[in-house]
Amino acid sequence: MDRSEPSESEASSNPLPLEGVRVLEMGQLIAGPFAGLQLAGFGAEVIKVEPPSGGDPMRTWRKLDAGTSLWWYSLARNKKSITLNLRDPAGPELIRQLVGAGVDVLIENFRPGRMEEWGLSFEELREINPRLVMTRVSGYGQTGPYAKRPGFASVAEGIGGLRYVTGDPDRPPVRSSVSLGDTLAGLHAAMGTLLAIYQRDAGGSGRGQLVDAAIYESVFNMMESLLPEYDRLGHVRERTGAKLEGIVPSNTYQCSDGAYVIVGGNGDSIFQRLMIAIGRDDLANDPRVARNPGRVEHEAEIDAAIEGWVSARTSAEVLESLTAAEVPAGPINSIEDIARDPQYESRGMFESVNLPSGSPLKIPRMVPILSETPARTRWIGPELGAHNEEVYGGLLGMREDAIRDLRARGVI
Repeated sequence: MDRSEPSESEASSNPLPLEGVRVLEMGQLIAGPFAGLQLAGFGAEVIKVEPPSGGDPMRTWRKLDAGTSLWWYSLARNKKSITLNLRDPAGPELIRQLVGAGVDVLIENFRPGRMEEWGLSFEELREINPRLVMTRVSGYGQTGPYAKRPGFASVAEGIGGLRYVTGDPDRPPVRSSVSLGDTLAGLHAAMGTLLAIYQRDAGGSGRGQLVDAAIYESVFNMMESLLPEYDRLGHVRERTGAKLEGIVPSNTYQCSDGAYVIVGGNGDSIFQRLMIAIGRDDLANDPRVARNPGRVEHEAEIDAAIEGWVSARTSAEVLESLTAAEVPAGPINSIEDIARDPQYESRGMFESVNLPSGSPLKIPRMVPILSETPARTRWIGPELGAHNEEVYGGLLGMREDAIRDLRARGVI
């Protein structure tokens, strides 16, 4: 099996933080599998359950190499793949056996009610394994009037409030070009899973619990002060383009070479340094704009001063001057820019792994970075069913003829 080349700091003999934790991942596409990715990277044994016909659709999403998604190799790294037809009565029974064989966590992101249809509800599974933590990821959660609706992240980002405040004020709402709602839900699901494990083990209860992670709630959790401002003042935050409402200056400006830079000069002392750097000592010493409330009131004047200075200089000149003045500023990087960025390189953010063909591939390093037990890519996304024999034969103790029979019947 192809493995990455760990850095010297990662080549430690220290066990990873989640070694000994066994996870059964039943989700597909992004949100549930992203939670599994976080756990697997830090040492959990994640057994991914895929349908025998085609596997997780993510295997063929976006850009392909020899018929397999390059994203798959990153998203499914460190996971074991088994196949199982959950629509065959033997499928759910095998899940119950796996849960009873010492699974700590079950992650699923089917539409609410589907697990119950298969006889795999939390109540039924905890009867088999009281220590089980069941993490359920869905668009709207397991309860409420929207629970049964299909929940895609694109819709949940709108319901969660993110889309409403994203974009230019005179244009329709826009989305990020990544599946932000899914990954936010995956992070919340992983955090909830770890909290439940900690309570079970360190807290001494010895019992698992249900983790209910909704995509729209994960988005809503990131929405800062929107709710209290509306509740107390009736204020509805609107789209402000590249600016951030109520924090000045915090905008994007175009340089003479056509490139854009982001300037964050909203701290009081930082604002002074910024104004001095652009030759506006008058504004640096103006009591009207010494504090953020005054700067909000005079935002147009401040933006015009910064824009006039930036537009007369190249992006390199702008960033050199503002960096020297200790003003937060930076470019808007494409992935091509990121691949050349020395900060990424120095932090080891690009892991090099080998594809099945032997060709090298760079994938993102997993974060956050732990000083003693950082995450490691032990192998890339596996072939479909690559671990059937290991899991069914080893964990469940099935004989070879029984596994062959399951395969012949289309169960695995």
